[in-house]
Amino acid sequence: MDADARHGPLPIPEIGHLIAVGSGKGGVGKSTVAVNLALALAATGASCGLLDVDMYGPSVPVMMGLRGERLRAERGGRIQPLESHGVKVVSVGFMVPDGGALIWRGAILDQVIRDFVHGVNWGALDYLIVDMPPGTGDIPLSLHRAAAFTGVVLVTTPQGVAIADVERCFDLYGELAVPVLGVIENMSGLICPHCHQQVALFIPGGGRDLSERYDKPFLGTIPFDPDVGMSGDIGLPVVLAQPDSPAASAFCEIARSLLVRDTHPAA
Repeated sequence: MDADARHGPLPIPEIGHLIAVGSGKGGVGKSTVAVNLALALAATGASCGLLDVDMYGPSVPVMMGLRGERLRAERGGRIQPLESHGVKVVSVGFMVPDGGALIWRGAILDQVIRDFVHGVNWGALDYLIVDMPPGTGDIPLSLHRAAAFTGVVLVTTPQGVAIADVERCFDLYGELAVPVLGVIENMSGLICPHCHQQVALFIPGGGRDLSERYDKPFLGTIPFDPDVGMSGDIGLPVVLAQPDSPAASAFCEIARSLLVRDTHPAA
């Protein structure tokens, strides 16, 4: 069994920290954050994996330069993860043709999650970053039943509609007793290419206000930068494509803070 009914979800053997990246709504750049955090952690010398369980919008294959690839099973039946940029990768996107829809629910989703957690030959990893789907539905619950989280990082943009949805995530993970490691504010402002000053796209400060309200760490802001999206589209995320850019520097700084925080996660 992948979990003991008396003691709850079990750790994944040989994986030091399981960190979910979640958001209350889609479109806030959660997958971009998950991919770049995994690569930034790997750049510190940590061994990292990236698990994409965003079942209805798997973006990781494209962002990691693995579009069109498929998962394969070893002789013993265990799934062999793919690898890109030094990070081991498993995604539901590797199970369907490009553009194909996943029409799954209930028990099928639950089984896929268990297979991705306990049926993959992850090997020894310091970190497994999990790109969660937006919202508070079946998949976070299935993953919580399957494996013990170190914690979750919540991603928002500054505007109120995004903040309101992230509050629901605080409620969900509070009910599940999963520590919130902190809040990241994405698309917090645009760096003007002419004057190099930051231009606010939304009323600023929403992510920081949210973290203070829930007494959780504010991990940092990621500026809006068209190159971040373009880098993901070509399979070379910004921390690799433009390591000296403000966005890449922000991802790396957040990753370094997680190296400290995950040892003593917030309650």
